[in-house]
Amino acid sequence: MTTFEQLTELLDRHQADYRMVTHEAVGQTDLISEIRGNALHQAAKAMVLEVTMPEGAGTRYLLAIVPGDCKINFKAAARAIGGKKSSFAPPEMAQTLTRCVMGAVPPFSFDDRLALCVDARLREAGTLWFNAGELEKSIALNVVDYFRVVGDCCAEIATPVTATA
Repeated sequence: MTTFEQLTELLDRHQADYRMVTHEAVGQTDLISEIRGNALHQAAKAMVLEVTMPEGAGTRYLLAIVPGDCKINFKAAARAIGGKKSSFAPPEMAQTLTRCVMGAVPPFSFDDRLALCVDARLREAGTLWFNAGELEKSIALNVVDYFRVVGDCCAEIATPVTATA
């Protein structure tokens, strides 16, 4: 089963309020948001992080979800799961854990090795927009349904990006 199929099956099983949109294959948040017509703060940007755990506890992986108008706060993301620091996971590992090309990763983890943490700002988005496991498919999902499906996995893990003139 593909990530897209897993995702739609999960949303259907939970009777979530969503719709699927097909578009050109774009994996860049600002560009795809413009194509889909959603506000940047409604875009759920997914990043796979490698988190260094304290005192010999090894490494964990985190799927960090932040609004499209924010950037990841690596230290806050690591702390959210009890880690010391984090960085982007190697691309090969990210693809293995998500079974997606980067840019197509939805804000859901389907691998037990990949913890999920969502920036609290997304609770106010109304509708979340994200690529659905494939670069040419996106989903618009009611934010209440999103958190009903994924549970309470929020922390402040993002920093707003300020526009420069």
